[in-house]
Amino acid sequence: MSTDSPARPRLTVGYLATPSGDDGIALAVAIARKTGAAIDLVCVVHPVPYDGHPGVEQYQARLENQAATWLAAGAARIPDDIETRTVVVVDESFTDGLIGLAQQARAEMIVVGGTGDGLISRHALGTVSTELLHSAPLPVALAPRGYADRTGVALDMVTVAVPVKPTTSNPLPFALAFAEQAHLDLRLVSLVSLESPFDDDVSRSARARRVEVVRDLLEKTRATVDSDLDIEVLVADGPTLDEALDNLQWDDNDLVAVGSGHLGAENRVFLGSTAARILRWTTAPVLVVPRSGDTTSASS
Repeated sequence: MSTDSPARPRLTVGYLATPSGDDGIALAVAIARKTGAAIDLVCVVHPVPYDGHPGVEQYQARLENQAATWLAAGAARIPDDIETRTVVVVDESFTDGLIGLAQQARAEMIVVGGTGDGLISRHALGTVSTELLHSAPLPVALAPRGYADRTGVALDMVTVAVPVKPTTSNPLPFALAFAEQAHLDLRLVSLVSLESPFDDDVSRSARARRVEVVRDLLEKTRATVDSDLDIEVLVADGPTLDEALDNLQWDDNDLVAVGSGHLGAENRVFLGSTAARILRWTTAPVLVVPRSGDTTSASS
């Protein structure tokens, strides 16, 4: 009988020698600390078109050596007790190269930073993160800008955006498994708004009724979770979705899990409109889960 231990989970981290690259490393380290995962730090370089010139191969080698140097500097930011390897991938597309390596390594998720154009502690999507959030076949974790500069970050809770529409894929099954693996508390959140510019007595009353309905559904959802985790239920509400999000408090040690929108392909990540608004508002890292065939929601 085999006595081999289970394979260590792996994280594929897309890296560029930029502050956003460091943000992605910081998030990967926070996840690895909780899950025991190993980190594959990956830099993708484009192939140099071969035009018959004898210096093309040397130039390609210099590009790959430069990427390896950047990766070594990035890996120096990862604690020695976390298993790490650096990988240079040659591909026409940074996104395709990253996904290909992640699938080859059987990674649990891809981790990246956003772009340096956003506000500190907020999310802003660059070309690579946008492509990943609309095509990746495995979960994508996105670090907010400046995440590497936060001190004392240690994940302690997964906040799951439980959908109220049956057409939206539910991230709860993946988030629950991740929270159990990482020994994190779980917070089930649903957003309630009327998306109406009028905050009259009628809309307030209607919203209050809807809050109670959604809270009851969340409580029933919690009752179906067979886990010893500490599970909190919260309904964030407001006249508009943005105001509901503004009423939701985020902690530095949160990780927010959202599902993919109904327009995406099955088993692929697709950032829907509500998830995109959560991404814009939250200061916590966000984990987008691929759309599954099961679109069970809190309202089903």
